[in-house]
Amino acid sequence: MSPSAPLSVGAVVLTMNDRPVEFPRALACLLAQEGVDLDVVVVGNGVVPEQVPAGIRTVALPENVGIPEGRNVGAAHVRGEFLFFFDNDAHLPRGDELARLAAELDRDAGLAYVQPRIADPDTGVTLRRWVPRLRAADPARPGIVTVMAEGVVLIRRAAFEAAGGWPGHFFLFHEGIDLSWRLWNQGGTGRYVPDVVAHHPATDPSRHTPYHHLNARNRVWLARRNLPRALVPVHLATFSVLTLFRLRDRRALGPTLSGFHEGLRTSCGARTPMRWTTIARLTLAGRPPIV
Repeated sequence: MSPSAPLSVGAVVLTMNDRPVEFPRALACLLAQEGVDLDVVVVGNGVVPEQVPAGIRTVALPENVGIPEGRNVGAAHVRGEFLFFFDNDAHLPRGDELARLAAELDRDAGLAYVQPRIADPDTGVTLRRWVPRLRAADPARPGIVTVMAEGVVLIRRAAFEAAGGWPGHFFLFHEGIDLSWRLWNQGGTGRYVPDVVAHHPATDPSRHTPYHHLNARNRVWLARRNLPRALVPVHLATFSVLTLFRLRDRRALGPTLSGFHEGLRTSCGARTPMRWTTIARLTLAGRPPIV
C-alpha cells in the first residue's frame, strides 16, 4: 500500500430496530468519517435491518444470536485491513476519529487493537468500566491495556481472525476480555488512546434482565477457556469475592449463583489456555488475569 493510500476499515454495526433515533445517527457519523477506505455492514440480529441508507450492505439473521456472534457475522461480510466494532447507540463527534485510530494500528505492527476514550455525550463522564485497565481513576491517561470496552474498538483483522473472533456463545458480557486475552496470547497488545473520543450513553448493563446470570456464567467460561488450570480457581475466587462485595440488590444473588453453576457444568467452548509468558506480560502491563 502506498503511503498516501487511505487505510481500509470494515465497520460492523448491529441492530434490532429498537433505536430509531440513535441508530441512524451512528450510521451517519460512520459515513462522515474521512481519511479511511470505509466499508460498512449492518447486521440485523433477528430482524431485517431498517433505516439503513442506500449502498450499505445488510445481513438479516433469522434469530437473535447475541452481540458477539452478530459481530462475527458482520466481520465475515465486510472488507478491510482493520475491523471497527461500533455500538448502534454510539456516536463519533468528529470526522477524523476512525482515521486516527487506524493510524495507531498502522504505526505499530505489534498492536492488535486500539481503544478510544468513551464518554457520555451529555455529561462527558467516562465510566470506570469503559477504561480498560485496573487503575481507571484517570480516564485521560493513555497507555497499553490488556482488556477492551468492546462497544467501540478497532482491531487488526489478521489478529482477530487468528484469535478466532469473538466468543459467539457468550451471547452478551465479557466477550471483550476473552478476545483481548487471546490477542495477547498471540503476542499482540492493546492501546488506549483517550485523545480520540467516542460518545456513548452511560447506561447501566444491569438493565438487561439476564445480566446477573450471564455475567456470572460468562466469567466462569472465560476462566475455563483461557487460563491454565492452576489459575482457574484463583480467578473465580477473586471474582466471587468482588461480586458479593459489590452486590447491592439481594434479588441478584439467585441469578448470579445460577449463572455461576451453569458456567461450571456446561461447555465453555474450545479451551486454549494462555501461556505463562502471556500471564507474565499481562501482569507487567498492569492487570494479571486473576482480576
